[in-house]
Amino acid sequence: MSRPDLGSRRLYLCSPDRPDLATFLDACMRGGVDLVQLREKALEARALLERARLARQVCRHHDVPFILNDRPDLALEVEADGVHVGQDDAPARLARRILGPEAIVGLSTHQPTELDASLGEPVDYVSAGPVTATPTKPGRPGTGPGYVRYANQRAGRPVFVTGGVSPDTVAGLAAAGARHFVVVRYLTEAPDPEQAARRLRGTIEEALASQS
Repeated sequence: MSRPDLGSRRLYLCSPDRPDLATFLDACMRGGVDLVQLREKALEARALLERARLARQVCRHHDVPFILNDRPDLALEVEADGVHVGQDDAPARLARRILGPEAIVGLSTHQPTELDASLGEPVDYVSAGPVTATPTKPGRPGTGPGYVRYANQRAGRPVFVTGGVSPDTVAGLAAAGARHFVVVRYLTEAPDPEQAARRLRGTIEEALASQS
């Protein structure tokens, strides 16, 4: 397995498990999602393995990298393309040792000190945010767009901005330097995920074109 190029990936869906997981992911990728993470904190390992295998299968059909949240051991077992870890999860160096040099390893950052520390970590991308407070990260205040600008100037690798990404916020985030976007609620709560993804992807492309 060769590591996918993340520089051209623009729209990163982070989804919890859901009863219609396969059809939901399929719709989102048809609409323009080009990176997928399964983030599910409530399932036990065996159940999570089953759902991750399903998500990986759908992603492979679309040639979209599949990332599992938090668990490099389970990511290895399901042959995921990589893992995303947070500041309190398994260390990125451990994830890299478990998954090997060709896997994707991503790391959450929320403030300049964490971003600076990530410079010495064996990660392929970082996330920056949440720019605005979000229910998916309860108790964590928004970082504001200034952190997006800081992260993009310093990271030296793709930075995926998180928190409140929607067609209404993309232009402002792009103006702050964002080139890669993580979406959660705008798609997970959409009555028509494919159309919502298509609209968001189109807005991203327009915003990035205006910054070039």
